[in-house]
Amino acid sequence: MGDVVSSHLDEGRREMITAQTRDVMKEFSDVYEQQHAVALFHSVRYEIEGGGGAQSQLLHRQDPLAGRTIFSGSLFQYLEENRKWRNRFVSVPNTYSFDLYESKTAHDRELHPKVTINCAGYKALTSMEEYLQLMNTSLPGIKARVGSHPFIKVATPFPLILWHPYARHHYFCVMTEKEQKKWHAVLQDCVRHCNNGLSEDSTVETPAFTDAVRRHRQNKGHYGTWDMMCGAPPQILANLVMETLHPKLRNVIGPRLKGKMQQRQRHWMLVSDAVYKQVLSQTKNQYGALVDHCEAQRVQLDARLRTDMDQIITSKEHVSSKIRALVFPKTEPLLRTSVQPYISSILEALMEPTSRGFSEVREVFFRELVEISKNSLNGGSKDKMGDHLERLSMLAFHPVKMQSCYEQVEQLNLEGLQQRFEVGSPSVFVSRAQILMREQMDNAVYTFEQLLHQSLEGKGEDDMCKTIQRCQDRVIKKYDYDSSTVRKKFFREALLQIIIPFMLQQLSPACSPELPRFKELIFEDFSRFLLVENLFEEVVLHSVSKDIMMAVKEAAVQRRHNLYRDSIVLTNSDPNLHLLGENPSVDWATKFGGEESDASVVGMNDGGGSVSRRRQVVSMIQLDGVPLPYESCLEVPGEEIIPEEDGDVFDKNMEYQEEDEENEDLPKEPMSPDSVNEIRDLINPIVEMVVPVSEEEPSDVPKGTQPTRGILTSEDGEQEEVTHVTTIVEDVPRRSVRDKTSPHAILRQLAGTKKEKADKEALEEVAIKNATEEINLAAQEDDSGLIAEVSAVESDLESTPVPTESSSREDSGFQSPTIMEADETEPQPITNGLSGEDKTIDLVDVEVILA
Repeated sequence: MGDVVSSHLDEGRREMITAQTRDVMKEFSDVYEQQHAVALFHSVRYEIEGGGGAQSQLLHRQDPLAGRTIFSGSLFQYLEENRKWRNRFVSVPNTYSFDLYESKTAHDRELHPKVTINCAGYKALTSMEEYLQLMNTSLPGIKARVGSHPFIKVATPFPLILWHPYARHHYFCVMTEKEQKKWHAVLQDCVRHCNNGLSEDSTVETPAFTDAVRRHRQNKGHYGTWDMMCGAPPQILANLVMETLHPKLRNVIGPRLKGKMQQRQRHWMLVSDAVYKQVLSQTKNQYGALVDHCEAQRVQLDARLRTDMDQIITSKEHVSSKIRALVFPKTEPLLRTSVQPYISSILEALMEPTSRGFSEVREVFFRELVEISKNSLNGGSKDKMGDHLERLSMLAFHPVKMQSCYEQVEQLNLEGLQQRFEVGSPSVFVSRAQILMREQMDNAVYTFEQLLHQSLEGKGEDDMCKTIQRCQDRVIKKYDYDSSTVRKKFFREALLQIIIPFMLQQLSPACSPELPRFKELIFEDFSRFLLVENLFEEVVLHSVSKDIMMAVKEAAVQRRHNLYRDSIVLTNSDPNLHLLGENPSVDWATKFGGEESDASVVGMNDGGGSVSRRRQVVSMIQLDGVPLPYESCLEVPGEEIIPEEDGDVFDKNMEYQEEDEENEDLPKEPMSPDSVNEIRDLINPIVEMVVPVSEEEPSDVPKGTQPTRGILTSEDGEQEEVTHVTTIVEDVPRRSVRDKTSPHAILRQLAGTKKEKADKEALEEVAIKNATEEINLAAQEDDSGLIAEVSAVESDLESTPVPTESSSREDSGFQSPTIMEADETEPQPITNGLSGEDKTIDLVDVEVILA
C-alpha cells in the first residue's frame, strides 16, 4: 500500500501539491481579510442598533450533551493493511467523532483509540451497490459493470461504508439488519453533526469565512450551492483546494495506475487520501495563522467603527443608492421572466417535506410524554419515572428515535429547478433542516423539564399525571409557534441561497465592469468596511427579498403546513419562563431517588474503580461482563485475485469451502448483541424436568420459585449448581386402558404399512425394468417374509404382560429426557434431594436454574 502511494507521489509531485495549496490559501486569505472587516462592521452595528426577529417561546440550553456519550458497541472493520476483518469496539463521544478501539477493555482503560474518524464530508452507505456507483465516478473512463466483484469481500450481508470523494473510505459490517439500521442512524448523525462545523455563536469569524469561500468560488466561476461546504474551516479549505487539484492529479496519475479495474480504483483511493491529508495539514496551519493575524487587528478596527459608525452608515447608504440606480433597470426584467414565476414552486418543494419533518418531531415528542403519563397512571415506581425522564432529556440526540423525523425531510426534491438555478443537490438544505429539527426538539424537551420541575417543586408529586399533562399542553403550544417561526426563516434563507447566485451570475457580466468607479465615492478610512462588491450583492438581495417575503407571508396567511402569520405573537403567556432558562438540566435519576443503572453508564475499570462516568444516549443492549458471541477477531480474507467483469470465473464451491475452513472455529451464526434473552440464558441456564406427583397429598407440593442450594448431575456426568427451583403443577387427563391401542393392533398396522411399501416398490420396478414375472416372485417372497416376521413378533408379545395403570400413565406424554430412558421404563418416585427431605414429588414441571 505504501509502495503504491510513494510510487505516484514522489518529492516533485508533493512539492507541486504544496505550491498549489499555498497559492489557493493566499488568494483566500486576501478575500478573508476583506470580509473579516465587513463582518466586524455588521456585528458592531447590530450590537449598537439592536433588533432581531421574533423572540423564541421555548427555552434553549447551552450544552445539552455535557457528561454524555452518544453510542458504543462492537462491529467488524475491514483493514486495508492485511485485508482482514477485525472486531472493533466503537465509542461515539459527544463530539461525534467515530473512535475505534481494539476492545472494550481498551476503551474502559481510557487508552487512545486505534482510529478516530471525523465524519465531515462522508456519506454513510448500507450496500455495495451504492458504493460501486460512487466508485465508478472516481476514475474517468473506468467503470465497473453490473454484477462485477468489488475489491473487498464483505463478511456479512449487512455492510456499513463511509465514502468520501477525497479521503480514505472505511468499511464495516454487523451481524443483523437491526444492528445495521441502528449503526446507520448513528453514522448519519455523526456525519450530520460534523458537517455542521461552523459555529453560529461566532458573529464575525463565521460570516467572514462563509462569504470569503463563496466569493472565492464565484471568482472561479462557481455559483450556487456547494456540497462540500461541510466540516470545520480547515476541512472546508482542504475541499476548496481539492476541488481544482483533484481533477488535475487524476488525469496525470490515473493512466499510470496498473492492475485490474478494481485494483486501480483502490490504488487511486489510497493516493487521493494521501494527497488530502497533506493538503488538510497545510490548510490547518495556514488558516490558524490567518485567524490570529485578523484577531490582532480586531481591537483597532472595533475602536474605529464605534467612533465613526454614523458616518460609515451614511456613506454606505449613499453608495448603495448609486449602485441601485445602475442595477435595478437590469434586475426588473430578470425577476419578471426568470425568478418570480418559480418562487411559489420552489417554496412548495421546500415546505412540504420540511413541514412533515417538524410535524413528526412534534409527534415523537408527544408519544414520549404519553408513555411517561402511562407509567404514572399505572403506578410505576419513582425509579422507573426517573429513567423515563432521563431518556426524554436526550430524545433530540437519539439518532434512532429521531430517524423517522429526518427521513421526512430527506424526501426533498428540487428536480427541474437544479439545472435552472445551478443547485448542486438538495443535501445542503436537508442537512440544515435536520439540524433545526434537532434544535427544536431539544428546546421542547428542555422547556418541558423546567416547567415540570417547577410544578413539582411547588405542588409536590401528587397527581403526577395531571401535572405532566398541563406542562405538555403548554410546551406543545410553544413548539407550534417556534416551529412556524423557524420554518419561515429557513424558507426565506433557502430561497435566497437558490435565487441570489443565479441572479449574480446573470448580472455580473454587465454590472461588474461598472463597479470600480463607485470606489471613488468611499472615504479611504471607510474603505475596509465598505466593499463595492458586497454592496452590489446587497442591492441584488434587496431587489428579490420583497417577492420572497410576500410568498412566505401568503403561505402563512393561508395556514398552509401550519404556518402562523407574523402578526400572531405569544406574549405574556409565561412572563417568568425566561428565568428558568438559566437553570441547569434536571438530574431526574437523583431527584426521584434512583441510582444510575449500569447500562446507562460507561467507563468502568476492570479493577472496580470508576473513571469518568458518562451516560449514554443510545442504549447498547449488552450485559456488562458478558463477551459478545463474536467478541474474538473474525478473520475473513480479502480477495487476493480480483476478477475482471467477464474474464475470470470463480469456483464458488471452492470459495465457500475455503471460507468454512477458515471460520471452522467460529460460530456459524453469531448472535447479535441485541439478543438479551440468549445472553441471560447463558448466564443462568434453565433445565426443565418432568417428575410424577403423588395423588394423596398434591397440596403439599410447593408452588412457585423457591431458592435452594444443591448439585444436579446431568446425563453426561456434569455437575451444575442449582440456585432456584420453580414448580408448576398441571392437571393432565389420564387415558384408560380401553382407550389405548393394543399391541396386536399396532403390529397389524405396521405389517400393513410394510406391505403397502413393498407393493409400491414392486410397481416402481415394473415401470423401470419391465420384468413383470421377476417382480411378482420378489413380491411373493417379501409377503411371505413379512408374514413370518409379524408372526414372530406376535408370538413374542404373547409373553408380554398387559400394561398396568401405572404404565399407562407414562403414555400420557409427560416424559423427562434426563430421567426416563425409554417408554417401557416405569417412573420411580423422586425425592427432593436439594432440601434434604424425602418428600415425594408429583408429576410437575420443575424449572431448575443453574448458577
